[in-house]
Amino acid sequence: MSDGIRVTHTHGEDITVTTAAGTEILRYVYRPDPDPFESRKPYAHPVRTLAGRTVTGYRPSDHRWHKGVQMTASHVSGQNFWGGNSYVHGRGYLPLPERVGSMRHDGFAELTAEDDRLALTEHLTWVEHGGAEWAREERGLTVHSVDEESGSWALDWSIRLTNLRAEPLVFGSPTTAGREMAGYTGLQWRGPRDFTGGTVFTPAGTGAGELMGTQGPWLAFTTEHDDVDAHSTLVFAHAPENLDEKTAIHPSHWFVRAEPVPTVAFSWAFFEEFELAPGQSFGYRYRLVIADGAWDRDRVAAHLAKLPW
Repeated sequence: MSDGIRVTHTHGEDITVTTAAGTEILRYVYRPDPDPFESRKPYAHPVRTLAGRTVTGYRPSDHRWHKGVQMTASHVSGQNFWGGNSYVHGRGYLPLPERVGSMRHDGFAELTAEDDRLALTEHLTWVEHGGAEWAREERGLTVHSVDEESGSWALDWSIRLTNLRAEPLVFGSPTTAGREMAGYTGLQWRGPRDFTGGTVFTPAGTGAGELMGTQGPWLAFTTEHDDVDAHSTLVFAHAPENLDEKTAIHPSHWFVRAEPVPTVAFSWAFFEEFELAPGQSFGYRYRLVIADGAWDRDRVAAHLAKLPW
């Protein structure tokens, strides 16, 4: 069953989703960030469980450019749409503001709020540091399956990106640039401090270290909160076509850490670069399930099976 939601749009600022019980479970912020070095782009924060537990971090002291849930791209033809320092092989991470691009919010093509569902389509432009428009993005966000009985709700996030340049866009990561097991890029979640040292598992394995760079249909991250006697679980899931070599532009791998910082990314260029030709597009669809309690492997699998794509 689904429970009702209330959607509030503060024009030029953000869109929030609140449950019938009064808990704000999602704030999607699309106003420009103040600091261009952090790669200005929209983000979702705070994200909360139905019980009100915050499950996203914002501008943590270790990485100020980590902001809740964001679409990112750490290495794109020499530009950094992740934010912060850029990795240069042989020199490490360097503050190179001239490499940091941004994602400009151009408007909402659709915003439909129903009793138990929010669906929006956003148009964005990826702009390199010098101001050239490199890519056009059509982004979809859907809030659905708000279910008090299971203590969970779902956020679907899709991207369709089109190359506006006269030359290919080359997508990579720090790993493709020479740093081992640092394949972060793509849709990224940063957790709050509560998630540090949490439990990470997939259908086939357990432990962030073991699962770094692996592939699979979903990954779950559970934690026990400070202050309150409660656990939360986040599930990160691929749409089936993401893992189909006939339909996906490139294979995806998990970028996941529980320590020293809790983070997960659906990395689309972990070990190898891929190119997007001029005028061509690629797309991915993702799902996040935000749940109260410490879910186990069987419960995650059973719940995802009840949420058809």
